[in-house]
Amino acid sequence: MSSDYYGVDLVRRMRRNRVSPSLRAMIRETALRREDLIQPLFVQAGEGEAEPVDSMPGVVRNTIASLVEECRKVEDLGIPAVALFPCIEKSKKDAVASHACDPGNVLYGAIRSIKAVCPALTVITDVALDPYTSHGHDGLLDERGGVENDSTVEVLCRLALAQVEAGADIVAPSDMMDGRVYAIRQALDDSGYQHRGILSYAAKYASAYYGPFRDAVKSGSLDAPLDKRGYQMDPANVREALLEVRLDEEEGADMVMVKPAGAYLDVIRAVRESTMLPLAAYQVSGEYSQIHAAARLGWLDYEATRDESLLAIKRAGADMILTYFAAEVAATLP
Repeated sequence: MSSDYYGVDLVRRMRRNRVSPSLRAMIRETALRREDLIQPLFVQAGEGEAEPVDSMPGVVRNTIASLVEECRKVEDLGIPAVALFPCIEKSKKDAVASHACDPGNVLYGAIRSIKAVCPALTVITDVALDPYTSHGHDGLLDERGGVENDSTVEVLCRLALAQVEAGADIVAPSDMMDGRVYAIRQALDDSGYQHRGILSYAAKYASAYYGPFRDAVKSGSLDAPLDKRGYQMDPANVREALLEVRLDEEEGADMVMVKPAGAYLDVIRAVRESTMLPLAAYQVSGEYSQIHAAARLGWLDYEATRDESLLAIKRAGADMILTYFAAEVAATLP
């Protein structure tokens, strides 16, 4: 058989570099490391067993005791950070998120407990009001039912300060209010916390992929999701994300994030090429749950799809990946 096609000599045969596992490993461009992973964890008040989240297989709402044990395991696996999300009892929610800054908020006890046992583990806390509001929005409502920006930012500053006072290493505003990064930076600096970082959810989209998360924190409903398009970003936009990132840089963000990840790889790449800041991406609950669901039906190979999804996020340019797969993937890495 001829060694060329249509008279063209095949000097370059790309398959030569794919003939063996060792060769493929030698030229591999992207690798996932334990240090790239951040484990999101949920915590609620109470004692006893952790409570499974029905829409997120393998994910639980921890008590503080089970949360601390989970953090021990995460740290032992070489994962450098956890991101904490509180699940607040319905009776403690109201229209103005008054429980957010209450000293009895389970989040503050959780932070202190983790730091007492795992002082070197980086603790990242979510700065948003949706776990604490009876309406489920990320801020305070005005008389028309819309989220009011500036009054929300004032509460967010108090929430971020309370989290840092409890021991949080990094606060992560996820609310998408205008000017909140600058205001939080000023509040932390004025209180002597100049060395605590801000990971900004700089490009957080109004995505359909958040449903299982809202189930996990009991905010809103899977059947009737809240309309957050008045403050979260339009999924159609990329240039807007670059502007949001630039503004958060100017306001003092130490790191920026794109959320979700899998359906927004182009945004991750565009942001990576536009900023020198460390870049995080959040593989959100819907991404996690759909892989589980398809694998359970036998439509996808669970481990191969899980690993490929994370590699794609890293390849797109993310330095850090928040993923519910973190601990189980870290256990498989060399």
